[in-house]
Formats: sequence, C-alpha cells, structure tokens
Amino acid sequence: MLDGMTPLVSSRPVAPVPTVPAFARLTMALGGALLAGVLTSYGQAVPGLSTVSNSAGPWFVVAVALLLLMRVRVGRVGLPVAMVSGVVLLELMHIGYWATSNLRGYPDFLSITNFWVLMAVPAGALAGAVAVLVRSADGRWRGAAFGAVAAVLIGEGMRALLRVAATTGVVAWVVEIAVGVAVLIAGVVVARSPAGRVVALGVGVVGTVGVLGAYLLLGG
Repeated sequence: MLDGMTPLVSSRPVAPVPTVPAFARLTMALGGALLAGVLTSYGQAVPGLSTVSNSAGPWFVVAVALLLLMRVRVGRVGLPVAMVSGVVLLELMHIGYWATSNLRGYPDFLSITNFWVLMAVPAGALAGAVAVLVRSADGRWRGAAFGAVAAVLIGEGMRALLRVAATTGVVAWVVEIAVGVAVLIAGVVVARSPAGRVVALGVGVVGTVGVLGAYLLLGG
C-alpha cells in the first residue's frame, strides 16, 4: 500500500445483525395471513388478478412462505407444530377474506362445512410439512417438499384448463402450471442426489395426479 493512502476495508469488527424474536415472527405470519385474505377480496375485482385471486395455489404458496418466516425448528416436534400452524394460517386467510368481502358489500359466509374451510386442514398440514422438510439436510426430503408444491400448482392448473378455462381464459392457468414445473425442476436441482431427484419427480408426478383427481372427484 502506498504511503498516505487510507485502507478501503475497515479493521473494526462488524456488529452481528440482531435476530428477530420468535414472537415477532409469529405475529408477522399471523398478520400476513389476514392481509392475504384481505388482498384476495380486493384482487378479485382487479382485471388480470381476478383469476389468480380465485385460485387456491397462490394461497398455498403464501402459507408456505409465512411458515418459512416463522422458522419452525426442523425435527419431530417442529413438524407437527408447523402442520398445525399451516392450518391456522389458511383459516386466517379465510377470515380476512370473509370479513373484507362483507365490509365491501359482497355477502360471504364462513362455516365449518364450507368446502374451502375444510380443505384448509389437509392443505395447511401439507404446507407446514413442506416448510419444515424444505430445510432438511436430507436431499430426499427437500426434493419431496418441492415436488409437493409443484403438484399443487400443476394439478390445480390442469383442473382449471379442463373445467373453467372457457370462462376465465387460459393464460393464468398456463402460468401457474409453468411455475409448478419450474418449482419441480428446482426440486430436482436442490435434491443433489439420484435418490433425491427420483423422490422429487415422483412426488411431483404422483402428487399432480392426486391433486387433479381430488378436484375432479369433489366436483371442482
């Protein structure tokens, strides 16, 4: 270094970034779920967003994202906690949507017998499992998590092309399928082992058939 020049890099230690307390992460996730329901109600009136706002796939992805924000610990205890939390978050989305729609003058009914309220139980449990397994050290579990998300998106997109595309158009559903395929490819990449890749593809393909079959069987 030339004499008189000031070092470009400081030798002072950098203070660590403070971690967000668990309670703060929890409240942000719960508030985010309610906000997602509120935005869904408004989004249904926006051209270009109405189709997405009437689909279940985005809610599932949002639930997974909020669960990742909560950072539930990986392990035997963390898995059931995350699965229960996933159900709670999806039901809070329903509450946010219900309250906002009624306040906007669009009557909506929330009941334990409502189809989507009931479906939030298995969907929320799956979202919780995905949020935990995607952080697993085992590539097979990571691949399975990505495959499950891909299955939800691809399966719903295929169902929509078969049943409702005539009234909603095909663009949004093709995009949803494309995103699902991209997630599945990402799952194959992050699996990092032949067995993990097989698991990712297997869960993605079998799960897609399962999601599509469930929709058609339940009259969706």
